[in-house]
Amino acid sequence: MGGLRAQPTYEEVCEKNTGHAEVVRVGFDARRLSYQQLLEIFFEIHDPTTLNRQGNDFGPQYRSIIFAMSPEQADLAAQAIARCPGAVTELIEVRHQSEQSVEKTFWPAEANHQNYFRNHPGQGYCRFVVAPKVAHAEQAFKALIAQ
Repeated sequence: MGGLRAQPTYEEVCEKNTGHAEVVRVGFDARRLSYQQLLEIFFEIHDPTTLNRQGNDFGPQYRSIIFAMSPEQADLAAQAIARCPGAVTELIEVRHQSEQSVEKTFWPAEANHQNYFRNHPGQGYCRFVVAPKVAHAEQAFKALIAQ
């Protein structure tokens, strides 16, 4: 999401010239988890202070970015970014579907990248990079995780 090429492939995004960021579309039940709590999780599980980088992964596709789905979400996200010293997190408000642009369209990854961690737990990147992050998030937010 966030780039100028319609329906980009993973390989195209990795070439670093589409403008897209690798993102996760998060659906949540606001009766069980507030948007504010979701923002707290977001800022805990990734580094919002390094430009175009997450851990060993670097390039514009790894930038810290939030796509807010309403003006209210955009306001809360802007406040959260302001509270985070050194944050370079980009904020884009996605408005009505009639105002959609390529930049504000979520392009799902190819099938082999869906549920990648769940489907490839033994893969090196999943074992040594993702698994520790998941374990940390599960510990830090165990009260919020659905049973």
